[in-house]
Amino acid sequence: MSTRPDPRRTPPFGMALIVVGVALISINLRPGATSIGPLLEEVRSGLGLGPTLAGVVTALPGFAFAAAGGASVALARRMGLSRGITLGVAAMVFALLARVLTDSALVFLVLTTIALAGMGLGNVLVPAWIKAHSRDGGVRLMTIYGMGLTIGGSLGPLLAAPLAQVAPGQWRGALGVWGVVALAALVPWVIISAKDRVHRRTSTSAPLTGRMRHSPTAVALTALFGIQSMNAYIQFGWVPQIYRDAGLSGTAAGAFVAIITGLGVLGGLLMPTVIARSRDMSPWMIAFGVFAAAGYLGLLLAPATVPWLWAMMLGFSGFAFPTAIALITARSRDPRITAQLSGFVQPVGYLLAGIGPLAVGALHAATGGWTIVLLLLMTTGLGITLAGLRVSKHVFVDDELELAKGA
Repeated sequence: MSTRPDPRRTPPFGMALIVVGVALISINLRPGATSIGPLLEEVRSGLGLGPTLAGVVTALPGFAFAAAGGASVALARRMGLSRGITLGVAAMVFALLARVLTDSALVFLVLTTIALAGMGLGNVLVPAWIKAHSRDGGVRLMTIYGMGLTIGGSLGPLLAAPLAQVAPGQWRGALGVWGVVALAALVPWVIISAKDRVHRRTSTSAPLTGRMRHSPTAVALTALFGIQSMNAYIQFGWVPQIYRDAGLSGTAAGAFVAIITGLGVLGGLLMPTVIARSRDMSPWMIAFGVFAAAGYLGLLLAPATVPWLWAMMLGFSGFAFPTAIALITARSRDPRITAQLSGFVQPVGYLLAGIGPLAVGALHAATGGWTIVLLLLMTTGLGITLAGLRVSKHVFVDDELELAKGA
């Protein structure tokens, strides 16, 4: 199948608006989730959250992303990719601003879920939108997107504690600021959705194949994405507490988690190009797994001795995340297949991301420590490598689906 762009997909707006839109939404798809971890004790105290509900807060991103992602492709078929993304940004802005105004733990959780669902729509639909609006297979825009995700993800925990010290309402102001920032992303997407009339009718018009599970690459990519996402949200939600339990301050804990996520900026910049130029990603996948196991081992044995080293190891392992995101577009040709692949990989992956933090909270409460948790997390390095090796080859999901159809 030819990979030359279809002239019917020529966007009715300039490249500057495309770049601004992709950059701003990518930066805003994570801070609303990642900023809670360093402030979890303050949120628990302010809203009267018990340990169980605190565990729910850390698990919500994965579950909300999974639920919204599962519905996103069908939503895009009805209203189009651009409008679907715009709806997600609007929900995110409203809920992030509204949740800091309540004293009810239940209302806070509901509004957090709405905000995360808006992010979940963007998670799935933006890669497909990029594929439909790119002339280079999405390499450049996916580089911007991957970098933006990690920049936003690192700013959340990095700025959480410092903002809580100076913002009105302390932790409320520190969390609410991300709703204000998200307003900047809403503006270009309102313009894009208003202009993107042709794409609204054509980009998602094909019926779903329902056969993604028959693609070995799609299944392995789901496993890679899921294991790394689970690690990421455990790190967002619980690694700050591991550091604090080892005697570090909340500000220091947030800074070390920011190192983990901030290194992903380098991964987001590097990995789309590496994928485009490599016929075999196996060495990278092995390295991702080794760094994950070593980072968790360091947190187990000496969390406060060289905390920056363990954060760096986990950060380098986190290159697996922008790799998995970029592979969604790199391992598919047709934008409709990209949308379906994204809608298959991310909901299942984020379901694992939701289960992981919840399980960590339960294990920590049951054992009173982090030893068993960290030993189990070390094994995820093997899972990253095994799943990664299966998607390392230059294979297209489109071709695997055609073979499965003919079988």
